[in-house]
Amino acid sequence: MDTMAARPVRRATAAIATGALALVTAACTNPGAAGSGGPKDSAVVGIAYEPDTLSPLLGYGKDGNSKIFDGLLALDADMKLKPALAAALPRVDDGGLTYTYTLRKGVTFSDGKPFTARDVVFTYRTILDPKTNNPSRTELDALKSVDAVGDDTVVFRLKYPYAPFAQRTVQAIAPAHVAGGQDVNTGPFTTKPVGTGPYVLTGWSKGEKLTFEANPAYWNGAPAVKKFTMAVVKDDDVRATRLRAGDLDAAILPPNLAAGFAADKGRTTYTAKTYDYRTVTLPTHNPVTGDTAVRRALDVAVDRQAMVDKILEGAGKPAYGPVPTGSPWFARGTERRHDLDGARKILDEAGWKPGPDGVRAKNGVRASFPLWYLSGDKLRQDHALAYASDAKKAGIEIKTQAGTWEVIEPRMKSDAVLAGGGSPGDPDFDQYLLLKSELAGDGFNNMAWYDNKTVDRALDEARRTGDTAARKAAYDTVQRELVKNPGYTFLTHIDHLYVVNDSWASDAQGAPLTTQTEPHDHGLASGPWWNVESWKPKNTGDAKK
Repeated sequence: MDTMAARPVRRATAAIATGALALVTAACTNPGAAGSGGPKDSAVVGIAYEPDTLSPLLGYGKDGNSKIFDGLLALDADMKLKPALAAALPRVDDGGLTYTYTLRKGVTFSDGKPFTARDVVFTYRTILDPKTNNPSRTELDALKSVDAVGDDTVVFRLKYPYAPFAQRTVQAIAPAHVAGGQDVNTGPFTTKPVGTGPYVLTGWSKGEKLTFEANPAYWNGAPAVKKFTMAVVKDDDVRATRLRAGDLDAAILPPNLAAGFAADKGRTTYTAKTYDYRTVTLPTHNPVTGDTAVRRALDVAVDRQAMVDKILEGAGKPAYGPVPTGSPWFARGTERRHDLDGARKILDEAGWKPGPDGVRAKNGVRASFPLWYLSGDKLRQDHALAYASDAKKAGIEIKTQAGTWEVIEPRMKSDAVLAGGGSPGDPDFDQYLLLKSELAGDGFNNMAWYDNKTVDRALDEARRTGDTAARKAAYDTVQRELVKNPGYTFLTHIDHLYVVNDSWASDAQGAPLTTQTEPHDHGLASGPWWNVESWKPKNTGDAKK
């Protein structure tokens, strides 16, 4: 669940577009850096966690905005679908079982070879191949077949009417003539990709940086930002210091550090609304966290609003499940109020009695368990410590521990984890991988090994009908079941804050930069640079003073 490629609760260090990414420009390497005068045509993007792979066949670019690649469709600033490699939105026939795409003509890959329907078929068939290590495969469960009709038409046939299928076709497309002749999981394409996108990868020094150049033959016009570098800058404080020193043009920062730039007239802070949540997994196979009474008590013992106020400094909101309260898919009435007395009562009635040290016990089992969080992630650490403090007041002992994912992953079946996740768009995108019982133990899918047959049925019903009212009812059922038996304690939904030098506009008319509604995996192709290929440099005199 917490690794990037597709999992609902994605691993912050991993895969595709992970982690906190910061847009930065190093003055020493960029002659057009801030303060040097004149327009600039290069930017260095600092990323907190680099991707594991750059292959769309392994999960990179599955949600669009990969920069190296394009999908058949793309999402605009308002998260509406628009044509990309397809010339138009798909024609949908057979009661939602057939999707036909006509492809854009004249598109080439960055090696000059033409893009055709064969590449689309190759990409989707390879992802669906069980031998391909793509953790997102279940997201395409509805897909029965994909076929080319000539060079410019692709027909997808579904097993059942999967309502959000068109949103799945923002999936980045790989070139069959390059990737088709390699081992899909280990071949050079995973680190030396060739795509149709606005940028071409020119180098990747693991742990240091990824460098890109504008694709002069890009079908939608060559980008004005000609050089684009992603520098790996893991530490929030270091990013803020380099930003203040003029080394960096922009950064994603936690609220307390972003606040330090509020009065800076040469920079703007952008707030991106997100589906990004922090949650605590409560493993079913742990004798404490698997107890429904303990789960329910923790759900009301936690002070979510205090976390928003103190940890996020208001840049977020309480989370009661994977769906943000502002979403039309949110089930009204599932909000949980902070009720410490209620938590104690639940535990008392379930036979969890306080011991001499204040920690409860039942049948010789102490109400104590470890909670892991990712080393170096201050936001997760703060959430973990606050959660443990709240739990202690109810008589539950939580021992917080930091570790890498290599340490944490083998323990997930029995140990709690401070995880993150969230995907905009259709609720199927996040909830299925997060909660489906049969996905327990499948990498970072269903990290809590949650097992609720009512939820399983509702997830399947919602996935297999195109009727909006029926889908809403099914997802309401899922959210209400999470009140009765919360296999996770959802804590907060987090806004992403980006502090950016006023060096660019989003178009030639000087319009301000924009952000999209963002997933948990943010920064690489999110933030104000989600459409960096459309940026236009400002002259120094245009910027704020």
